[in-house]
Amino acid sequence: MNEIILGIDLGTTHSAVGVVDSGFPILLADKDGRRITPSAVWIGRDGGLEAGTSALRRRAADAGRVVTSIKRLMGRRADEVEDGFPVPVTTGADGLPRVLGKSPQEISAEILKGLKGIAEWRMGISITKAVITVPAYFNDAQRAATMRAGELAGLEVVRILNEPTAAALAYGMDKLGERARVAVYDLGGGTFDLSILEMREGLFQVIATHGDTRLGGDDLDAALLRHIEQRAGIAESTGAVRVRLLEEAERVKRLLSENAEAVFRVPFLEGDKSIEETVTRVDFEKIAAPWIARTLRHCRRAMADAALRATDLDAVVLVGGSTRIPAVRRAVAELFQREPDISQHPDEAIALGATIQAGVMSGALRKMILLDVTPLSLGIETFGGLMNVLTITLPGAWTPVRWVYLGVGIVFWIAYLLLVLVSRRRG
Repeated sequence: MNEIILGIDLGTTHSAVGVVDSGFPILLADKDGRRITPSAVWIGRDGGLEAGTSALRRRAADAGRVVTSIKRLMGRRADEVEDGFPVPVTTGADGLPRVLGKSPQEISAEILKGLKGIAEWRMGISITKAVITVPAYFNDAQRAATMRAGELAGLEVVRILNEPTAAALAYGMDKLGERARVAVYDLGGGTFDLSILEMREGLFQVIATHGDTRLGGDDLDAALLRHIEQRAGIAESTGAVRVRLLEEAERVKRLLSENAEAVFRVPFLEGDKSIEETVTRVDFEKIAAPWIARTLRHCRRAMADAALRATDLDAVVLVGGSTRIPAVRRAVAELFQREPDISQHPDEAIALGATIQAGVMSGALRKMILLDVTPLSLGIETFGGLMNVLTITLPGAWTPVRWVYLGVGIVFWIAYLLLVLVSRRRG
């Protein structure tokens, strides 16, 4: 029996875990039958901790102690934390952010422990290895922080996998033919990535990626809340009041994906003061327009990096909860000149792809080759904390003479290696 390796999507708003069982990748449900777990952690005043659904249930009575969207702080310094985080952020002695006295890695570890517990309960065995997904545009510090969170949760992180790449694995590019190019538009709760992948005879290769680790559904919730506060004539909220208002903004956002209008309603906000404002889908789409435009700029950059036109793509796949918004789907269809593929579950596709990759690494699934890209520049830290970017300087135009020199050099080194092998065998 192959060793079980977990596939985990550690998301900004929701997370999920899966395994390969009897040759099939499956996502595992908790005791309530839910495959999707809220990325929420309640930190009690006495040090008590709860993660997932039970933590989220405490938000109504103890909003200031429930931490959500912690992924946006992973691997960041305190001075990089943007304003408006739902729970107050302090600075530790190491210059890194702390939320209610805990680091982002420690809080994320509680989410991972919950997912690990679900898997072990379902499978009936102890599991210690995992593949964890991250946004394609996570830098080295953010990836290292994710691995550290896994270690704190008692997991050996055998691979960090880019989220759009995981979504492409779940989509199954092989169903498009022997060779296919697919763009994966991944817009979640806190991050956005656009990755372009190519498949050739079982070889999955990422040829371009672009994105923003501070662009997601949370930002749209905040923009909608600012709009409501201005209409209601109230000051910008903070603390537990802001958490309550953001929760209602998220609810209204979800309703407007299915309805022409929704009511933003928060009774007894402060004393007898209440808020009740009707928001139409037209209003909402005006608020969302700059937010959507930011994602499209990244799409154009990725297409330019890949030297491709929209007509060169075989499919555009949407994943991430925020892609449920009709305005997002229309904008993507217009940019890529085709209707996007929405066959994948927005909240489950990435976890399913991570599970497939975990199955490949454990030997439970057929072998495939996955080549990813380094989305950010590589460099060496120099004096003063600056980074010198590593570059490869290519010579001028490759003339026939240079190609001959290159060929002769390759033949020489192959012959040299063969002679060394032969001499060692004789020896």
